[in-house]
Amino acid sequence: MEYFNDQMANAHILNQFWLTFLLVISMVLVSRTFVAGTRYSPILIIVVFGLIMGYVMVSTGMGTPGLREFPIIDFASKVTITALSASFFVGGQEIRKLISNQSIDNTDIVEPSADEMFLGTKFTQFMFLIRAFFIMIGVESLKRTIIGYSNNEPLDNFYPLLGYIGVVGSIILIDYRAKITNKPVYIRKGMIETGLILSILVLAYYIATWIRPIIALPEIFFAMILSVTLGMLFSRWKFGPTIRSLLFAGIPVVLAANFMVGGSRIAEAFSLTGMTSVLSFGFFGQLVWMFGGLTLLIVLGHANHMRNLAPGMAGSLSHSGLTGACTAGDLGYEAQLRAPIMINIPFIGHIFVFSILAASATSGKLLIPYTLLIVAIGMLLTWLALRTLKTANSREKQEIRGLMIFSLGWQLVAVFGGLLILNLGGMGLNDSVMANASAISHFGLFAAIQGGMFGEQAAGMIAFVFAMPFLVHPLVFGIFGKTAENNGVMPVKIVFILAAIGILGVLYALVF
Repeated sequence: MEYFNDQMANAHILNQFWLTFLLVISMVLVSRTFVAGTRYSPILIIVVFGLIMGYVMVSTGMGTPGLREFPIIDFASKVTITALSASFFVGGQEIRKLISNQSIDNTDIVEPSADEMFLGTKFTQFMFLIRAFFIMIGVESLKRTIIGYSNNEPLDNFYPLLGYIGVVGSIILIDYRAKITNKPVYIRKGMIETGLILSILVLAYYIATWIRPIIALPEIFFAMILSVTLGMLFSRWKFGPTIRSLLFAGIPVVLAANFMVGGSRIAEAFSLTGMTSVLSFGFFGQLVWMFGGLTLLIVLGHANHMRNLAPGMAGSLSHSGLTGACTAGDLGYEAQLRAPIMINIPFIGHIFVFSILAASATSGKLLIPYTLLIVAIGMLLTWLALRTLKTANSREKQEIRGLMIFSLGWQLVAVFGGLLILNLGGMGLNDSVMANASAISHFGLFAAIQGGMFGEQAAGMIAFVFAMPFLVHPLVFGIFGKTAENNGVMPVKIVFILAAIGILGVLYALVF
């Protein structure tokens, strides 16, 4: 009888794997279909479909809040660091090129297929999407196998199997329609990239574990440092299929799973005391930090062009939606090239962000003196950045330099300024961190909270809290889409109006 129970468990896990694959991949595909022929990002549709799907699964009795009955969906929502590692690596490459003025051979080894498989998705893009899913599931499973992860979860005994399926699937999923100069080399590059990402995640885990008695810095912090360092060392590395897949589809796949988990907690969230203020600040804070930052870039930085606005705001907020849209190429080629640099630069500030937050989490309250100091430094850097951008006169290097400083400065203002405002409003630290992480769609804070840095309740609720401000994203991506159609120039009046609405909404969230 025990034999049959084991066999049923194996079959059930495989069924769960393919069900998750079907739900996540179809969600991304249908989102791309919705925006096909426009300049809008599919991420804004993934938000809506994900939340609805999660809510329906709970309301119909298929699952409970958190979707514990669907462990691989929950598992897929927690591979954030894997998805970001590729962006960090590319950012390291771009920073090295910028610093050393390297001349790089731009000849690519791959010419993607131009034929559409589905409306809005070409054959090569479809293979990248599937491969990204397999890579992230496989790499995270192997990482947990190596470190001996066991948390009394349904998947604990199946990580080796999932790791094998994920890695093998990612190796063989190559689009035969794409023109590849040297297929064996291309495939080997993918295997090497997968191995390096796995090594980075394992090493980041052990470093975080070793340093935890001193300060509880999250794994994503060390994964960022290691990935950026590798990118700077191997600045001439031409991407294999692993990095290409994660850049194109890593973030959309993670967000699709996250929004399903978040949608499953809608009813539960509104029953918790104080959650209305958390959600209100997350929603209106998104307007403040996003459109307030755009206002600064447009009015004071004279940088009103998509090549500046998209990567500048993606980097300055570590913004998951804009990051995914930029790296996937949805917001133009220049934004795609600049985004990895801007995404990495603010992570220098994360030395302070996570150090102070870790110390605050240990003491149970925000450390106000350090917070005030960091906000002041952030405001100074933001002012310097705007001066640099104002005098750039479309010179690429000066624009990039200004955006790099802006990304760091505005990030410090948004993270610690938001936490300071919430602290003055009387909100507890754990709720404040959730509210501010969602207010800036900050991937780093999201991953840290999800990893348990601020307790189990915050770790359980962050998927929903993080998802709700994404309902603002039709406005965000709608305006960026309009900007793309307007030769890269953003309409300014609507930006000012939304920033003002955000300020009023934040005041409402704090007072009521």
